[in-house]
Amino acid sequence: MRLTTMTQVTVDGVMQGNGGASEEDRRNGFDRGGWALGRADDETHALINETYHRADGFLFGRRTYELFAGAWGSWAVADVPGWEPVLRALNSRPKYVASTTLTDPAWSGTTVLSDDLAAAIADLKAKPGGELQVHGSGTLTRWLLEHGLVDEMTLLVIPVILGQGARLFPENGPDLALDLVESRTDSKGVTVQVYRPAGRPQYPTAVPQPTSTSS
Repeated sequence: MRLTTMTQVTVDGVMQGNGGASEEDRRNGFDRGGWALGRADDETHALINETYHRADGFLFGRRTYELFAGAWGSWAVADVPGWEPVLRALNSRPKYVASTTLTDPAWSGTTVLSDDLAAAIADLKAKPGGELQVHGSGTLTRWLLEHGLVDEMTLLVIPVILGQGARLFPENGPDLALDLVESRTDSKGVTVQVYRPAGRPQYPTAVPQPTSTSS
């Protein structure tokens, strides 16, 4: 399987609290939740539905897993009009959680990956199938990129600047070159950017500056 990620971010890179509930994630005093709600058009909604539908499994960090389990794990089809493919995929496909503290997951079909995460994910990727998908899970996504385990990364960039909140990429971190596979903008200004990791960036070699002499 290929390991793919899909993340909603603001123009300034914030991913915290994107969902419909403003109370979803209040860590560190964050009070601007729900910023992605209603921002995308029908074409982008269809893309998200299709993405979830084609997943063979899902990989989560613990925080995102608990948010998803508390929502998608308890909702019925009638609760999420227009998002039925997402609901059905999340509740019918295998789910894996990277956690050393979660011991008794309540969401059916969940496996906890607590030992040697890199080896466990490599084993999952070696299985036949299409995609092992990561949604949200910023800490996990950064770790996967750092360890060369991501095959493709999709960013849904919402046209808003928050000025606060946890960002997908921290101020200091490993560098990574990306190949742009696809880019499009929907009718509401949301851009869909699909990238594949391409090793480390190449930086120009510093050229010694000539020193002036005075007589």
